[in-house]
Amino acid sequence: MTDNIPLQPVRHKKRHDNKHKNGCCPWSRCCGMGDFRPRTVWLGHPEKREQRYPRNVINNQKYNFFTFLPGVLFNQFKYFFNLYFLLLACSQFVPELRLGALYTYWVPLGFVLIITIMREAVEEMRCFLRDKEVNSQIYSKLSTRGTVKVKSSGIQVGDLIIVEKNQRVPADMIFLRTSERNGSCFLRTDQLDGETDWKLRLPVACTQRLPTAADLLQIRSYVYAEEPNIDIHNFIGTFTREDGDPPVNESLSIENTLWASTVIASGTVIGVVIYTGKELRSVMNTSNPKHKVGLFDLEVNCLTKILFGALVVVSLVMVALQHFAGRWYLQIFRFLLLFSNIVPISLRVNLDMGKMVFSWMIRKDSKIPGTVVRASTIPEQLGRISYLLTDKTGTLTQNEMVFRRLHLGTVAYGMDSMDEVQSHVFSAYTQPSHDLPASRAPPTTKVRKTISSRVHEAVKAIALVHNVTPVYESNGVTDQAEAEQHYEDACRVYQASSPDEVSLVQWTESVGLTLVGRDQSSMQLRTPSGQILNFTILQIFPFTYESKRMGIIVRDESTGEITFYMKGADVVMAGIVQYNDWLEEECGNMAREGLRVLVVSKKSLTEEQYQDFEARYVQAKLSVHDRSLKVATVIESLEMEMELLCLTGVEDQLQADVRPTLEILRNAGIKVWMLTGDKLETATCTAKNAHLVTRNQDIHVFRPVTTRGEAHLELNAFRRKHDCALVISGDSLEVCLKFYEYEFMELACQCPAVVCCRCAPTQKAQIVRLLQERTGKLTCAVGDGGNDVSMIQEADCGVGVEGKEGKQASLAADFSVTQFKHLGRLLMVHGRNSYKRSAALSQFVIHRSLCISTMQAVFSSVFYFASVPLYQGFLIIGYSTLYTMFPVFSLVLDKDVKSEVAMLYPELYKDLLKGRPLSFKTFLIWVLISIYQGSIIMYGALLLFESEFVHIVAISFTSLILTELLMVALTVQTWHWLMIVAELLSLACYIASLVFLHEFIDVYFIFTLSFLWKVTAITLVSCLPLYILKYLRRRFSPPNYSKLTS
Repeated sequence: MTDNIPLQPVRHKKRHDNKHKNGCCPWSRCCGMGDFRPRTVWLGHPEKREQRYPRNVINNQKYNFFTFLPGVLFNQFKYFFNLYFLLLACSQFVPELRLGALYTYWVPLGFVLIITIMREAVEEMRCFLRDKEVNSQIYSKLSTRGTVKVKSSGIQVGDLIIVEKNQRVPADMIFLRTSERNGSCFLRTDQLDGETDWKLRLPVACTQRLPTAADLLQIRSYVYAEEPNIDIHNFIGTFTREDGDPPVNESLSIENTLWASTVIASGTVIGVVIYTGKELRSVMNTSNPKHKVGLFDLEVNCLTKILFGALVVVSLVMVALQHFAGRWYLQIFRFLLLFSNIVPISLRVNLDMGKMVFSWMIRKDSKIPGTVVRASTIPEQLGRISYLLTDKTGTLTQNEMVFRRLHLGTVAYGMDSMDEVQSHVFSAYTQPSHDLPASRAPPTTKVRKTISSRVHEAVKAIALVHNVTPVYESNGVTDQAEAEQHYEDACRVYQASSPDEVSLVQWTESVGLTLVGRDQSSMQLRTPSGQILNFTILQIFPFTYESKRMGIIVRDESTGEITFYMKGADVVMAGIVQYNDWLEEECGNMAREGLRVLVVSKKSLTEEQYQDFEARYVQAKLSVHDRSLKVATVIESLEMEMELLCLTGVEDQLQADVRPTLEILRNAGIKVWMLTGDKLETATCTAKNAHLVTRNQDIHVFRPVTTRGEAHLELNAFRRKHDCALVISGDSLEVCLKFYEYEFMELACQCPAVVCCRCAPTQKAQIVRLLQERTGKLTCAVGDGGNDVSMIQEADCGVGVEGKEGKQASLAADFSVTQFKHLGRLLMVHGRNSYKRSAALSQFVIHRSLCISTMQAVFSSVFYFASVPLYQGFLIIGYSTLYTMFPVFSLVLDKDVKSEVAMLYPELYKDLLKGRPLSFKTFLIWVLISIYQGSIIMYGALLLFESEFVHIVAISFTSLILTELLMVALTVQTWHWLMIVAELLSLACYIASLVFLHEFIDVYFIFTLSFLWKVTAITLVSCLPLYILKYLRRRFSPPNYSKLTS
């Protein structure tokens, strides 16, 4: 019945993903950087610029020198809690309101502020030093004075910058020249878009043809570039040379760009800078770091507001009971100050110091070495994560492809039987007679091929159908030219736009057929006997996400044979190859093992067939209308009845212990979403391989949608599925969020797992933001590349993995780990402990303050509602510092179960997601305990004292201190030796200080037997019932953790 419920489109404000378009700051218009406009950039002449451009500076700091102190103080006093104490301390300058010495109010507040300012200063300094390191990197610049050195921060629009191999591109540039002979270069873009495929980039043809790099400064030329925007996959511009005859005009596209944060993977390149600083594509795709405030802090803030409400009510009641006599309004203020302990100032200090201890524990944990805490204000957030959003490449996977399987239909070769493949390849080239009947037979004759020839053909096809280029580098012994001439194995590295392709070529090398040379028109293979096979490349049909296949037509120079080889995904290849009964079944088997499957096929062509195809292909490429359709039709005429050679299975190796870690997270009630820039098939494959999607779960692949109607239909189709994982592409996601945001998020949140592929960096952050808004639950984002920074900064907890993609993500994260598997312990042990300890600590500090406030209330009500303090001077400061601080703070060492048990039973973590350790229920229980104990101690002291008022102070204060120490002992679940030391030390401090407190306490009285029995009796009545209740609860209604520890 619910299948076709009409979906209501969302009417929401325009998204602010392009928030950076408004400039870098509120005053950016005055700085000349207000509107982003297209620009004309003259090569090597930054002084010819038409407008002011931002400096090429990376800045991740929250404050600068002038805004630091005002900013930190504002962030402190914008919370009701701290503002209240500031007003309280200031009120003591008014004589009518003063209750005691000024230091009793100003010292605690000053201590809190100094601790906070020091912590923020340390974090800002670390951030400043990290930024300085990036901004101080040295680059070479072409100028009229020759090559000069320049810092990254000193680079301007129009500069000609030289970038060496493996060097980071410092600014967005247009590619002008390369040292590579083939006239192109490869880029590593993983820091920008998360894709590990190397991207091929082409220089401007006009500038590449110049004899020397210095000629770039001699010609009159400029680049016209579009306005800065966040699209990293597209670019529109033109290159113009005015002094040419005739003038040269070239169109520029994404192929001619070198974006900042990418790394040059081959050769040395020269580019002209077109965008800098805040106009860089990488910066515009990174959201500004926000000041993260933990949910726990907000909850504590809410409780303090309730306590403040109670404070006002108690004060009003006291004045009302006096019948508002005399200057009653002054009396209200005096009572507000008198009962100010109801809102404990030490709560903030205790929690902040507790967070520092939790952060130190995380850093010192030997089970998760190398873990760094960069945001020490939110460790307890790790204990309440409901959604974990993770990147794929380099986070879940190692980003290393390994060849695992070769399947020929009747026989399959795994890693343990590759030596058989090697022997077949060896025999094929050393005993050519075996291969002759199969390869040289006319097409009309059906000859049953031997296994040896089938293996040889499969390996040869894999060695030829790819876009890999072998590159030779000097290794200290052999120089580059010599290595290239002799095809030196030790000097060769493979470059390709896909790590899958490299792994296939490396595998063919391991079994004896080595790719040793390649240029635009030819390819060279070396056989096991050292013979070089030459092939001419006639046509290449590159891989696209639409076609899901790639093809190549080559001519064997030794025989003149023309062969069309093709490899692709099984879904498209099934309709291209000749009928067989094993392809679908074996592809399914290999995919279930988490392997990326490619189907390899071939077709022999006669010279006439090829000439006919080439004529039609060239004709189709020249057409103006429907060019791509006509080209595809011509290619498809070849793609029929191809001979199926083999299946290959390649595995992107997972990080260590990814599967058990994801299992732990799932059992802990955390839903895992994978957001990746990679393609759909790869993402789905990894999700299965990592057991992100369990074996008994279905996967719903969201069909590509572009219109509102299509999105409606597809959402209705998805609504019918139950308990299935969702796989969706970034484009379809954008359409769904545009028209049906609420419905889509509602359905997605019900899924056990979600995989979003082809995600842009800003899209990742948008998904995090939507999850927070729609569910109100805490999110944790995990990533390792520059493209994950936005997501990490947007999430409630950002975790960076230090991996092969650099340190950009880990530097921007709140926590950084060296491996994904450490996440399990970070959440299950440290997150859980931090949250439970913070909850216990906060409630105990509130209890401590409420106890003394209850005693004050009882005291005032007995003595005719007088606004006279019960305890003065050092007694009131010593109570919450010297006498009880150490035992109460030692609760940060408490734990209910051992870390091994917490890892073994992640279900314990699930209990915390409901927020039970700190709730209104637990808060109310502690309030009632405080009122009971405060009343018992005060009434007991009033009942049992004999003659002097000073005896009331002695009996009640001593009972209060002992009650607090016993309550800490009651709360502790696992004793630590430091807890025992803290209890004994506090008791010793109190006894020792009695000598100096003669103005408040009768020293002679405390050594009498009367004092001792009265204090003992009062303390027992206040604490014993609670001990009995705790025993009964553990006996008849034990919590989950106690069942595991007993």
